[in-house]
Formats: sequence, structure tokens, C-alpha cells
Amino acid sequence: MKQALVGARIFTGEEFLNNHALIINGDVIEALVSAEHLPADISRIELNGGVLAPGFIDLQVNGGGGAFFTNDTSVSAIQTMLDGHRPTGTTSLLPTLISDTREVHQAGVRAIAAAVAAGLKGVLGVHVEGPFFDMARRGAHNERYIRKMEQADIDWLVASVKAQHEFKVMLTLAPEHADAGQIKQLTSAGVVVCAGHTDGHYDDVVAALKEGLSGFTHLYNAMRPTTGREPGVVGAALEDANSWCGIIIDTYHVHAASARIAYAAKPKGKMYLVTDAMSTVGSPEKSFQIYGETIYEKDGCLVNAEGRLAGSAIGMIDAVRLNTNWVGVELAESLRMASLYPAEYMQVDNHLGRIRENYRADLVHFTDDFKVTHTWVAGDISQHN
Repeated sequence: MKQALVGARIFTGEEFLNNHALIINGDVIEALVSAEHLPADISRIELNGGVLAPGFIDLQVNGGGGAFFTNDTSVSAIQTMLDGHRPTGTTSLLPTLISDTREVHQAGVRAIAAAVAAGLKGVLGVHVEGPFFDMARRGAHNERYIRKMEQADIDWLVASVKAQHEFKVMLTLAPEHADAGQIKQLTSAGVVVCAGHTDGHYDDVVAALKEGLSGFTHLYNAMRPTTGREPGVVGAALEDANSWCGIIIDTYHVHAASARIAYAAKPKGKMYLVTDAMSTVGSPEKSFQIYGETIYEKDGCLVNAEGRLAGSAIGMIDAVRLNTNWVGVELAESLRMASLYPAEYMQVDNHLGRIRENYRADLVHFTDDFKVTHTWVAGDISQHN
């Protein structure tokens, strides 16, 4: 069915357009036209101000809607997470598995494959976060699962990518604990490898970058910081012009000034917003179980019994709002960090991350005070209060 979305400022991924209408036809964007040239007989949805933008893409989502993926590696849990995050503007995501057994991770990847086969349009792939971490930088990941990567781990991850070209596989690891050549094996096969939960030195990261490591998971958090004599993981991340950095903007994980420093250091387009959200997002329940321990949300913060941050309690619209109003980034750039840049990193920017003819109709509409009113996933509309 062909429809025109009218009445909002439209952000294309590059620029804002006023007095324009967006025509969607089925699951794709058909045209972007000036409002005065809109055919009179076309069905219209009046958006009454606000901003219409490309749907948000979140590359680190542990849970949502009351579901926690590592605890429930099922297609129904993935659907619950999609439903939980959609009211925050997220139209595509990477369900994320935290450190656990190989069997749990394999079950999670099988569930992703089944979800994609079943036509869940919002599933981009899977993010396997751990367990190949540094013990001192494990954060809320349980120490009993932290271990060194074995060839069997590489083999099944590579096999997952080769068997399933329809989705992305991202792996976060501590590069200092990978043997020479292991990262190269993964990246050569198409696994997207990121550094995280790492106490590595600058030289460790530089060596990993040469083997194809391309990203950094929740920059600043759970990684060796920069000092004058040792640039550390953060310094290597900020110096490298070709890699990508995810960042959690929730007022707890990163100081606003630290975010601004990172944005100034990295080339434009190489920083993207993530939520690192847990199951409380999109759910009335403000606690959840992780490794048998109950984590409670308090004042928007999640902390375990050890006092370690345990993910976040924000959705992507919150990250966009805080990045704009708290960090001080222009709205257009915040929106690119929530959609275009992660799409580019995942190499899906040929059909996601922009409002452009023949792109998939994945869209978010929000008010000027950052309240999501509607989302579209492949043209399917949902209205949000």
C-alpha cells in the first residue's frame, strides 16, 4: 500500500528537509517529494511536527521487553527484545550474548538464524560479547566463564558466518589474550572483531588492527585508559582512523567531556551510539537476573552486587537525546550516530540508515522533545504513546 508521511521535518541521513513528504510503497521508500507536489489522491499520515528520520540501529542489545538473550536463546525472546526497543526508535539491532558457555553462544546464534529465516526484519545479526576477556576488565561478566580462545571457538564462529550470509556476526574479545593469527582467521572469514573488556597495551591493539580488528566495544569502559607514557586501548582506538567505536551515552558510562574528546579525535563517521541495554528497557519490570543474581535499576542505572555497571537502562532515543542535549552534539550528527554510521559499519548502508529511494522503509518519528510517536520496519507501522 502506498502512503505519504507528511507534516514533519525529514532527516535524510545527510540533511534536514522542510515542507517535504515521504512516500512509502509496501516495504520500501518510493520517493521524497516537496509537499506541494504530492498527488492529491494518495493516502496520507499526518505527523504534526517533529522529526522523521531513518530508524535507529543498535549494535549492542543484551535484552529488552523483559527478555535477556543470554538467559533465553529463543526466537520468541528475540521478538520480545525487538518489541521492547521499538518504542525507543530502534528498528534494527544485534541481540548480544554475554560471556557464557560455548553451548549457550551456539544456541544463541542458532536462534538468530531461525529468527532471520522466520522473517524478523529487525535482526541484523548477533553480537557475541565474550568470554575471551581479561579477568581484570571483565566488568559484570562472570569470572567462571572468562577463558582463552581455542581453535574450536574460531571454527564454529567461522562456520556460522559461512553458513549464514544473511546476518552479521560480531565478536568482542581482549586482543592481548588472542594468539597471533587468531583474529586474522576470524576477520578473513567475515567475523566482525572488536576489542573490549581488555587490559591490552597500545602495541597489542595495533597488532590486532593489522589482523583485521575493526572496532571497539563501549569505548572507555572495561579497557586500559590512556596515559602519557602508555596510550593503552583507548589511545589506540582514538588514534586509528579506520576503526569504529561504539559509545554508551547514558550519563553513567562516559563523562560528556570524554565523549567530546573522542568525537574530536576520531574521523567523522567512526563513532556510533549503542545502548548496551538490558531487559528492563521497554518493560515494566525494573530488575532482571544475570548469572543467578538479581540486578535492580535505580535512577536509570544498573549495578551488580560488586558495584560494577551491568549494562544500561536506556533506549536509542535516550542516547540521541543525551548526545544532543548533554554532550552537545548537533541533532543531525546524533541521528547519524544512531543510524547511518552503524549501518556503514555493518555494511548494510545500501538499504538501511538513510531516507532514500528504494531503501527499506525503516523509520522513526519523534517529537521535538524526543518522544517517539511512530516507527516503521519494512513499511510496517507501529504507533507509540
